[in-house]
Order: sequence, then structure tokens, then C-alpha cells
Amino acid sequence: MTDSQNIAFQNIELDIDPRGVANLWLNRPEKNNAFNAQTIAELIQALASVASDDRVRLVVLRGRGRHFCGGADLSWMQESVQLDYQGNLNDAQQLAELLYNLHQLQKPTLAIVQGAAFGGGVGLVSCCDMALAAEDAQFCLSEVRIGLIPATIGPFVSKAIGQRAATRYAMTAERFSGIRARELCLVDETYPAAELDDEAEAWIANLLNNSPAALVACKALFHEIGAGELTPERRRYTEAAIARIRISPEGQEGLRAFLQKRKPAWQEQV
Repeated sequence: MTDSQNIAFQNIELDIDPRGVANLWLNRPEKNNAFNAQTIAELIQALASVASDDRVRLVVLRGRGRHFCGGADLSWMQESVQLDYQGNLNDAQQLAELLYNLHQLQKPTLAIVQGAAFGGGVGLVSCCDMALAAEDAQFCLSEVRIGLIPATIGPFVSKAIGQRAATRYAMTAERFSGIRARELCLVDETYPAAELDDEAEAWIANLLNNSPAALVACKALFHEIGAGELTPERRRYTEAAIARIRISPEGQEGLRAFLQKRKPAWQEQV
């Protein structure tokens, strides 16, 4: 088990509360939480830490200050102008590593979005299992305005909102609200900005009612079955998955607690 709380970061914060909720904060409010190479490297390190930390039951991705994430940092973009193809490829590979690691993290993830989520910020939201947003949050795939494309985030955005909508918003670079993001299924629910933190806490409390091991297995299940195409291989996978979880310690505890009309052990811990 890695002691996540002992890692020192400059551009992000990671705190784990007694319930096992890992709050992963983008922490450059003076820069609208725009990310650069260091932020990306720190996020990769933080995700590796929570992945191996047995205390962590849920990862909540947040942004300090007015905005969730303003996209790429201006100074970092200026530096990229001086890079050759290989230098730009290295940068892209690091960002892709972060996105894939977030998407593939075994533990459940929840994004909480206020203010702006531009460019790569939309990518981070798309990589999470669930997302909440303020109704007046602003989303934008703004890359084409400066002659670029949302390449590394593209697969995750398309997976979240569908190819046609992703193509539209990537080509128009138009801004859309939290409410529109909910209609597109980029976020699951929206709330007035003043209520977002309280509603997020209600979501967290609800998730903590559930078996930690079952949440991990459930996430793995739906990653495996994808859109749900019926194949003999998927049938065998699902049969084995339910058999494994039924005989697991938490599966046994959950069944016994249900039959005995008592709370399961994991609910006693929160």
C-alpha cells in the first residue's frame, strides 16, 4: 500500500479522507487550473498512487477556485511552438498516458465541474465514470480556434457523447453549458452552482453505501462488455464474473447481511 498523503505536489493536491475518498484537486486557481507538463506528470503519479492504495474506495476529481480546468497553460503552449515533431509527440504521449490511466483506473471516479472545462478539461471529464456539473458551467473543445485538434482526448470524448456530437463540438469550438453537457451525457447531473458541493457529497455518500469490491468488479464488467454485443466469449465472461463475486469475501458478507437484515461491514465503516 502506498502512502498517498506523503507525496508532495506543486500543481495538484491529493487528500484521502477517513472514508476512503481520494479527492484529487487541480490546484492552480490563479491559472484557471490550466495544465502543463508538470501537472500531467503529477496527475499520472497521483493516479498510480491511489491505484495501489488499499484505503481508496472512490476518486473524486475537482478543481480549486472558480474553474475546473481551463485547458492547456499558455506558457506551456508557447514552449511547444519551439518543439520539433518528436518533442510534440513526447508531450502528446504523456497526456495520452494520463487519459488512459484515468479511464482505466480500477476504482470508481467522479468528476465535479464548476466554471470552465475547456480542451483537455473536457477530456478529463470524459475519462471519469461519472460527472456532475454546475448548470452554468461552460464546456468547450476550443482547439481548432488556434489551429489544433482535440486529438488525444478525442477517443474519450467520442465515447462519452457519441461521434456525431463530438465531431460537431470539435469542429465548431462552440461553448455549451452544464445543462447541454447533461443532455449530451458528458455529465450525469447538473445543479445550481451554489448547490453543487452539497449534491456532490450526497453522490459520494450514496456510492460509499456500496461494496468497494463490487464497484471495482462492476466497472471492470462494463469496460469488458462495452456496447453490449452478444458473443459466446462475453457470455462466459459474465457467467464467471458473477460466480467470482458471489464467493468473494464482500459478496458473502453482502448476501449474509441482506438475509440477516443488517448493514454490511463496509457501511459500518462510513
